[in-house]
Amino acid sequence: MKRIFLGLADGISLALGYVAQAMVLILIASMIYEVVARYVFGAPTLWAFDVAYMTTGILFVLGAAQALREDAHVRIDFLSARLPVRIRGAIDGAAFLLILCPIFGWLATVAGQRAWRAFMLGEVEHVSPWAPLMWPFYTALTLGLGALALQLAAEGLRAFFSPRSDDSFKIET
Repeated sequence: MKRIFLGLADGISLALGYVAQAMVLILIASMIYEVVARYVFGAPTLWAFDVAYMTTGILFVLGAAQALREDAHVRIDFLSARLPVRIRGAIDGAAFLLILCPIFGWLATVAGQRAWRAFMLGEVEHVSPWAPLMWPFYTALTLGLGALALQLAAEGLRAFFSPRSDDSFKIET
């Protein structure tokens, strides 16, 4: 059962990581289009700013679970690096499972409620002349936060059952 859960969490994180990579391509393409439209043709777009902040937000949140899966987040471990591996694993596991996972699970729930409300009301971005619908953006944020909560639970279990060795904490120069 544990293996199935860990595989599911890793698979979702990997898939959303690929979506985040696609968002980078969308961001680059939209910014190039905006620059050419504005400076070559003198016709700036109404939508470029909205696409930029939405894709940036989405790629950041969707990529967070994958970054956690690959241990790519920044760690400040000057204290924990001096602890035995089992104690370090217990601290990581407790922090991930008891503190961070519930917080991000709650944030995903709040984002999901916001996405549903935006869908039901047809909410648009009020400060934008383009006025895009907001529920797709909120839904993507909900998926990313939910995936991060799931990956935090998986990494918490991993930390408890098989903590990383001392070699994984060394900085290579």
